[in-house]
Formats: sequence, C-alpha cells, structure tokens
Amino acid sequence: MKITIEGASPEFERKLLDLLAEHRRELTVAVDTEWNADRAARYLRTLPSSARSFLEEVVKGKGYADAAALRDLFGSLRGPTIALSRAIPRGVKAGWWPEGIAAPVQAVYDPANPSWQRAIGYSMDKAVLAVFVDALWDVFGYGPGDLREHMDPEQLAEVLVREDAEALRREEKRKAANWADADAPQIDLEARWGRPSATGWADTDDVPRALDILDGDDQ
Repeated sequence: MKITIEGASPEFERKLLDLLAEHRRELTVAVDTEWNADRAARYLRTLPSSARSFLEEVVKGKGYADAAALRDLFGSLRGPTIALSRAIPRGVKAGWWPEGIAAPVQAVYDPANPSWQRAIGYSMDKAVLAVFVDALWDVFGYGPGDLREHMDPEQLAEVLVREDAEALRREEKRKAANWADADAPQIDLEARWGRPSATGWADTDDVPRALDILDGDDQ
C-alpha cells in the first residue's frame, strides 16, 4: 500500500511521522526531504536579515555566489552562514520539515586544496533554486507581481540585480543632494539689497564705551 499526502499541516506531518516511527519494523518509510514552497517560505521568514540577504545573493548569482564577493558585502561570513545552518534543526524541531533535509545553501571548497577549509563559494541546487525563487516572490514580492508566473530563476535574478542598481542610484542621488546643500554659496546681502549687511564692530572702529556715555549723561 502506498499513501501520498499533500498539503498537510506541520503538526499533522509530525504526528504522522511519529506514528510511522512506532511501526518502522512493519513499514518501509520514505520521508520527503525535498524543499517545497511552504518549507522555503517558512525558512525565509525565520532568517535574520543578513542571512536572508546572503541567500538572495546566491539566488541573484543563479545558484552560485563567490565567497570573496560575499565577504566584500558582508565582511565576516560567520554570522550569516551560522544563521542559515541553525535554521535547519530549528525547523525540524518545530515540525516544518523532516530531519535529513539538506540546507538550501551549500559551501563550496577548492577540490585542488582539500586541506584549506575556507569556502571559495556558496551554491544552491537548481531544483532548490527554483523553489526559493517562488518563495521570494510569495513572501517578499520581489519584482513585478503580474509577471510572477512567467519568470524563471534567471529572469528573477536579473530583476534583483536591477533593483540593487536602482537602489544604489537612489542612494547616490540622495548623497549628491546633501553635498549640494552643504556646498551652497552664502547669500551676499549687500549685492542683493544694495546695502551692507549688519556686522559687529571692527577692531579699528572708534567704539564708544558705555562708561563714557554714562559719564557724559552725568555731566
């Protein structure tokens, strides 16, 4: 007998897996450890912003991001990668996905230098990439929504890159406006109104002293 259950809640899935575990000697159980839209959406929602941005860079790279480029963006990669890793057991404990599911983002090491254990890049399987492209649309609404059903992972990656470029241009424009305000010329009131602007006493002026004036009044 083969039973296929789709659209089950995480709680139902957890109870079902517990029941199957009780009868594991009688049954051959194949647990679905593939990423789907619901799992990917839950995974994205649990991530801190830095880890989600890290994952988005892999999506923008169509399934691969160079580690050096990521370090330029994030500095140390320890924080984002730890957050990505810890989200997996947390989801298992919550019943969002089964134990044994692979992390969506995998570190890539230099095969020519196996003793050097610093990642040279981070990758995402093509099937997983397609799932997370949809999840990014569903959860965060990246790109024009009316084209959602017609965009493949490569098209979405291009949209994300374009949005980054537009955000950078807006930031540069804002900075340019601030610089222009700071460098604005002082208004020359004498030239504008035809008379000198009010100033204090110059060092060479014959400044009347208050005591002299008072002495004059007393006389």
